Amino acid sequence: MAPSLSKSSSGSSGLDGNNPYQISLAGSNFVVNGHVFLSDVPDNITLSPSPPVTLTEKTICDTAGGSFVGFDSKESKDRHVVPIGKLKNIKFMSIFRFKDDPTFSFFLFSRGPFRASLQPGAAAADNVDVCVESGSTKVCGDEFRSVVYVHAGDDPFNLMKEAMKVVRVHLGTFKLLEEKTPPGIVDKFGWCTWDAFYLTVHPQGIWDGVKGLVDGGCPPGLVLIDDGWQSISRDEDPVTKEGMTAAVDAGEQMPCRLLKFQENYKVQGLQFSTVDYVYVWHALCGYWGGVRPDVSGLPPSQLVKPKLSPGLAMTMEDLAVDKIVSSGVGLVPPEMVDQMYEGIHSHLEKVGIDGVKVDVIHLLEMLCEDYGGRVDLAKAYYKALTASVRKHFKGNGVIASMEHCNDFMFLGTEAISLGRVGDDFWCTDPSGDPNGTFWLQGCHMVHCAYNSLWMGNFIHPDWDMFQSTHPCAEFHAASRAISGGPIYVSDSVGKHNFPLLKKLVLPDGSILRCICYALPTRDCLFKDPLHDGNTMLKIWNLNKFTGVIGAFNCQGGGWCRETRRNKCASRFSNPVTTKTSPKDIEWSSGKNPISIDGVQAFAMYLSQSKKLVLSEPHESIEIALEPFNFELVTVSPVTTFAGKPVRFAPIGFGEHAQTPGGAIQSVTYTHDPDSSVQICIKGGGEMRVFSSEKPRACKIDGRDVALRV
Repeated sequence: MAPSLSKSSSGSSGLDGNNPYQISLAGSNFVVNGHVFLSDVPDNITLSPSPPVTLTEKTICDTAGGSFVGFDSKESKDRHVVPIGKLKNIKFMSIFRFKDDPTFSFFLFSRGPFRASLQPGAAAADNVDVCVESGSTKVCGDEFRSVVYVHAGDDPFNLMKEAMKVVRVHLGTFKLLEEKTPPGIVDKFGWCTWDAFYLTVHPQGIWDGVKGLVDGGCPPGLVLIDDGWQSISRDEDPVTKEGMTAAVDAGEQMPCRLLKFQENYKVQGLQFSTVDYVYVWHALCGYWGGVRPDVSGLPPSQLVKPKLSPGLAMTMEDLAVDKIVSSGVGLVPPEMVDQMYEGIHSHLEKVGIDGVKVDVIHLLEMLCEDYGGRVDLAKAYYKALTASVRKHFKGNGVIASMEHCNDFMFLGTEAISLGRVGDDFWCTDPSGDPNGTFWLQGCHMVHCAYNSLWMGNFIHPDWDMFQSTHPCAEFHAASRAISGGPIYVSDSVGKHNFPLLKKLVLPDGSILRCICYALPTRDCLFKDPLHDGNTMLKIWNLNKFTGVIGAFNCQGGGWCRETRRNKCASRFSNPVTTKTSPKDIEWSSGKNPISIDGVQAFAMYLSQSKKLVLSEPHESIEIALEPFNFELVTVSPVTTFAGKPVRFAPIGFGEHAQTPGGAIQSVTYTHDPDSSVQICIKGGGEMRVFSSEKPRACKIDGRDVALRV
């Protein structure tokens, strides 16, 4: 790395000359282009420019970009909490801020055996603290020169991607989503067994569940067999006895440990010849309680008592964590964990399983005291998992879950390309609030949308399953339709809302998926769609030829610092009004951006109100929504035929699709001698278009059909 620039190097720059946003540590302030973003910076804080990019690295990252922030300590410890400056009068959302001034991103990552995170300092002092921790009292340090990466720019979406490319080159321990291919399940409708059976999953129930969906016209292309299929037992049980009969209610299984690699007696012989993909669940450590020690046929394991870091202990109380802390985890030593994954995955591949949902990923950080700290333990586990997935599941046959720790993002995503970006779908409030049936759904969507800003750089965002018969099922279905991720439900057997599902699922089990992943619109980035009573959650995405905007009234509940849990805030659950326009969509995003150069008008189709509006680029329309209601707006650039006053824009399927534009596969305009448009679509339903003049004829596959105006 380039030599560090300490606070005493007043006015020193942290960027190369090619970047117009010059970050510097001037006196006691962090400054970019004359704008102070952190003040009262302590003397022990350092600033280092990002090293130059090599020719090889230029294929990933064009410019070095930003700066690394670090610090020195007088004492060598396993955990340091250090203020890096004061944040005053600046809107701050998770990892960057946005005003009329430059936008900043802050990335905290693993460096050496330490992992970094940001946390609020003393409230009265407005400090931003960086916490650096190894997770082991045996791993200490006193010099940390590159634990925070800072990047500046004028476009918050490009900024995130540019900054992540620099971090990718700097660490070399992960791959960006754009370098990987998500598994095929993202294009299939799926059914998960969890809410249907919980731990009582059995073959007949799964067969009945699949048959019911097929008979209803929504065949699943993915079946996800969740927790309940493995052979587990409690410590007090003989190793000859499986413990699934004792673990029926959620939470009872968490003290159990893996007993053998093969499935338990209840699900033996389960096979599907008509489903494209079958995935099964397992925990990163084998099972919730790990691997049972001293069992023939399993790798050795040692019972470890989890230890929560001080920061983690201040987050939400969790049943799973409480149970695991109480009973401990049978941890396979890192040098032998490849045997565990080989045992599980080789058997699954042999019986026809296509991939796995790997859960409880965050657990490693609590088990690392005697294993070199959290970073070294994570590296060993992720290396073994990656190798096994490449060997048995085509390298990408994984859904990552409970992985919201930057250890996983920076160390575990070399191959894994799909992961959950929110909490579980909770059909009711686990704390017992009956109103949670509604406000928790708003929490879910907001968390998924905003987390995707960060996590979508590593993994394709998965917004989790939902139930098609839930009171907020349409609310969820709309968010999944625009999310760009997989769509799967956890309906009970025979209990489905088929009219709703058919808006999402084609007869062959595929879905009309947006081509990017959904993100909040710019005007939402630093607002509170849960607690201010005024802000509508707006998210955007792209199809091949159209954009789409989703508006969701999520106000009414969320995180409560005092109680350390999600909590109802009914005083904010009111009708909300917002404005939206074509400029809410980032048209230049993704691998196949949509050019709107010269576009003078857009056709905007509102799927819920079934209304078509012709809008100029900077004109806006108003949307008013009751609590936990939504609107999806398909936005199609209008094309004007050469030499003729005829304007045209394809919309897609109308009332039979949540995102109409996803059906359009190609559009070809013929300007002379006759003005015509040829549109290739996927699926079936009522095709809608905007035309300034009534077309003279309409054909489907060469046959004349009636045109309804």
